[in-house]
Amino acid sequence: VQLQASGGGLVQTGGSLRLSCAASGRIFSSTSIGWLRQGPGKEREFVANIRWGAGTTYYSDSVKGRFTISKDNGKKTVYLQMDSLKPEDTAVYYCAAGSQIGDYRIWGQGTQVTVSS
Repeated sequence: VQLQASGGGLVQTGGSLRLSCAASGRIFSSTSIGWLRQGPGKEREFVANIRWGAGTTYYSDSVKGRFTISKDNGKKTVYLQMDSLKPEDTAVYYCAAGSQIGDYRIWGQGTQVTVSS
């Protein structure tokens, strides 16, 4: 599997963005695809995850209720809808795939999200 992330940009506080993670190659039903981010001067942190087969989702507390992860099986694409954005959401966002949350082995390139105050 290869991953291609896109959709980042500059948005004002309270605005929305949708990130896309397009996958190529075979995706198993047991595959977990997640979004992670790394803000300026911060360590990389988990944002959200979706199980490819079951569609089960999981979010970090910092984004729960504001971000929604979803998938389109036909397009082999995972989306991250980000609403009510805050300046602290500013980061490079990465999508990654693996057998389970936290065990991501395949990474896409990052996409920059900047939220202005």
